Amino acid sequence: SSFFYRMGGRNETKVMHFILLGFPTTGELQLLLFSALLLVYLLTVLENFLIILIIRNNHSLQKPMYFFLGNLSFLEIWYVSVIEPKMIRDVLSQDKRISFQGCMAQLHFFVTFVCTEYVLLAVMAYDRFVAICKPLRYPLIMSHKLCAQLVAACWMCGLTTSSIKLGFIARLSFCDVDKINHYFCDISPLLNISCSDSSLAKLVDFTLALLVIMLPLCAVVASYICILFTVMKIPSSQGRQKAFSTCSSHLTVVILFYSTTLFTYARPKLMYAYRANKAVSVLYTVVVPLLNPLIYCLRNKEVRVAMRKTFTCRR
Repeated sequence: SSFFYRMGGRNETKVMHFILLGFPTTGELQLLLFSALLLVYLLTVLENFLIILIIRNNHSLQKPMYFFLGNLSFLEIWYVSVIEPKMIRDVLSQDKRISFQGCMAQLHFFVTFVCTEYVLLAVMAYDRFVAICKPLRYPLIMSHKLCAQLVAACWMCGLTTSSIKLGFIARLSFCDVDKINHYFCDISPLLNISCSDSSLAKLVDFTLALLVIMLPLCAVVASYICILFTVMKIPSSQGRQKAFSTCSSHLTVVILFYSTTLFTYARPKLMYAYRANKAVSVLYTVVVPLLNPLIYCLRNKEVRVAMRKTFTCRR
């Protein structure tokens, strides 16, 4: 998994492959874990695909809120597909290697999708803010053009952040140590096994992680503070409940996604020292993407009605 080359008059070893240690299991546990992960992956892809289908096929859901939800589902199909197929294969396989190029590619796409989701969730919060705090101007402000521009900006932010981070990480040298104590190529484990000075890469990673997490989080918090003040002014309890119901599913998804990823990436070097890092990673790469479509379907009346219409018409 490595080759020797001469540098400065001495031999050094450059790693060509990494070994993902994943989750150490034996016998029946391996098969059980493989089956569970495969089922979760297939369900996640199916759920998100169904949400996209329902939104496209129902005229009542042709609104900015559901346009963003459809984009979130599209994003999460790719998000889980970057991580889970390789993880599922490695559970049963003896060969847990991933090439250096494959590792960098997985890292690039993963960081792109995670950062895009942070910003997209903030955009969805802004959409709810305009809908509740400026209802009369909502159709004018949240035009089709602005919605498309906001989604494009989310993707550009994700791609730019990922490219900058990868530019620093790909330059690092990895000598002798080729084992990554994780089930996918994540930033923190890679930085910790580098044999070159990774202080600048760590600083860039930490700074960008804070910016990409905290700025959208501040936008979400500010949006919901404004929403809360506006809703509290509504005289009827039924009106307040109706206003809150349009935000509840989004708020639940935001809390799940931000809390698990913030726990991991706010202090990447510190968290790598604990096995909890791997367990929390499972939450935001496996569990949260599985729950998101269920949350939107179960807590959103319009989506439930549209789903019934879609399947009734098809039958």
